[in-house]
Amino acid sequence: MIMERAAAVLAERGDAVSMTEIAKAADVGRATIYRYFPTRDALFAAMADAALEDLGARVEEAGLHNVPVDEAIARITRAFIGSGQYAALLRGQRDECLSSAEIDRRITEPIRSLLQRGIDSGILRNDMSADVMLTISGGLLQAGITLATSLGGEQASATITTVLLDGVSTRARG
Repeated sequence: MIMERAAAVLAERGDAVSMTEIAKAADVGRATIYRYFPTRDALFAAMADAALEDLGARVEEAGLHNVPVDEAIARITRAFIGSGQYAALLRGQRDECLSSAEIDRRITEPIRSLLQRGIDSGILRNDMSADVMLTISGGLLQAGITLATSLGGEQASATITTVLLDGVSTRARG
């Protein structure tokens, strides 16, 4: 519960949030937080590890290889937005707390592979590399996590999926 509340406070107030604010949000004393997490960095590292575990499991469960490219993109979008505030932590904590190789293996590579499959099959544009599409989709997924607060997860996922597919697919745009 401490990590979930800390993630919510961080998403709302940014990285400058204090341990006192986190304790208040989690409805525990500061001493309780320090018993589990001796430093702010230890708390952030634990949250980032939890984010990687949650999002990695969601990516694996999405079955990206077993469905058409557009459905796989919709699934990956729902996975990120469903992971919510934890997923946002991966971006900020990548270099500090997490193994880049583990993020690449569990999250980045499956998405890159999906995008490359879409390019190779002619479903996605071939005038952009999978890496460019990955960067674009990363920004849209971050926006989707933010939009989920106001639109709800399903509407945010549908919106981001549509915007991404409209931008990278070969289907007629109009």
